[in-house]
Amino acid sequence: MHITILVTGATGTVGREVVKQLSMLDGDIRVRAGVHSIIKGENLKRLPGVEIVEMDFEDPSSLHAAFTHVDKVFLLTPFTLDQVQMAKTLIDEARKAGVKHIVKLSVIGADAKPGLQLGQWHHEVEQYIEESGISHTFLRPISFMQNYVNYNAESIKEEGKFYGASGDGKMSLVDARDIAAVAVEVLTGEGHEGKAYDITGPEALSNYEVAQLLSEVTGKQVDYIDLTEAAIKQGMTGTGMPDTMANAMVELYTLQKEGKLTQTTDTVEKLVGRKPHTMRQFLQDHRDCFV
Repeated sequence: MHITILVTGATGTVGREVVKQLSMLDGDIRVRAGVHSIIKGENLKRLPGVEIVEMDFEDPSSLHAAFTHVDKVFLLTPFTLDQVQMAKTLIDEARKAGVKHIVKLSVIGADAKPGLQLGQWHHEVEQYIEESGISHTFLRPISFMQNYVNYNAESIKEEGKFYGASGDGKMSLVDARDIAAVAVEVLTGEGHEGKAYDITGPEALSNYEVAQLLSEVTGKQVDYIDLTEAAIKQGMTGTGMPDTMANAMVELYTLQKEGKLTQTTDTVEKLVGRKPHTMRQFLQDHRDCFV
């Protein structure tokens, strides 16, 4: 019996890795990669058994088509001001299409009260899924190791520096490949209905410690420059990030600085059967991005 799994946000850091890992499985799994732009999804076409579908929120018929004959959904929405409404729209489509299970990519601390702004956004979506009556699982990862590639690689290459506002506070960042591995297990395995999984890496590190690892892995001096919260926010808004979203990011820096993001979980090992990647492993695998 064929199972069709729709992955929304399929060109993002986690989404494309979920698509990739699902495509590597043997069996009767059909992977539908939902993308905002067909052009951006070109690389996914090379993966076996992957169908690319365009999902345009301005065109409801495209969303309807994307969900047609879908059994399970990996729900991922971009970090935008309208992310909550986007997610609710997708959940409504899933309900209308008779989707049997939703695996939502949330964030660690989404169930905390009052919690961070980022957590509140995700919690609202989690509640909406619960109220929909659709079977579900929530994945709540901490920040991704890939953020060093996505946001810091350019300054590391050009200046040998990267910037933040977390002081010497530590965080147990997780590799997006490990998040995807958990997602694949939940999407294809059994017994995960109604559960929420916190996902972290195996160790808590400060940005100063990551800078030292980067220096060792790249063979060049890399320094972490700690800025004030006001300065880091100005840098974000200067690139066009809305004020509300910049404030949400600054909250994360503050929490890290206060030492409240150091917890580690055994979710990856329990569900995937191996240990999560260390930061050193991640940096070695992505060394070319920094040199």
